[in-house]
Amino acid sequence: MNVLIINGHPDKESFNNALANSYYEGAKLSTNFVEIINIRELNFNPNLQFGYRKRTVLEPDLEFAIKKIKEADHLVWVLPVWWSGMPAILKGFIDRVFLPGIMFEIAEGKLLPKKLLKNKTARLIITSDSPRWYYYVYLKSPVINELKKGVLAFCGVKPTKLTYIAPIKNSTQNFREKWLKKVFSLGKKMI
Repeated sequence: MNVLIINGHPDKESFNNALANSYYEGAKLSTNFVEIINIRELNFNPNLQFGYRKRTVLEPDLEFAIKKIKEADHLVWVLPVWWSGMPAILKGFIDRVFLPGIMFEIAEGKLLPKKLLKNKTARLIITSDSPRWYYYVYLKSPVINELKKGVLAFCGVKPTKLTYIAPIKNSTQNFREKWLKKVFSLGKKMI
């Protein structure tokens, strides 16, 4: 199985970075190929300047990311929830990479697109300062719905499983170490 981890946190010293690396170390024990893309290291303009009206030329780092996403069997997204959504750099990455003709095709006369990422699965590893009940009940899980349904399922990726880790703010070292072990185990099982 080919596993691609997409780390959407802009800070290399973040807990998200540690989680991405923990999943990577676990997955290395079970698969021949696992790779991490750290969005913060990519050189690209996150602004989808013309929307879908006119294609902006893809930078080499985005072409590389597209190739890796298409080659992967399992996509692991690691990201924090900020203001109920994802970091701007990750949103810009999705806007620039998940394009018609690349990740899906508009089918003339049809309501839904042709999904170009079928036969792939995914896991979302999301950190938040909001307790799970608050994020689910009060906020209605916006970033989870956006990624799981609005991006991944829309392009054919399913099932997508979720690991929600909270609260991060003021969490203890013991809390973080337990989660790093759990995420390592998820990587080892490649789920």
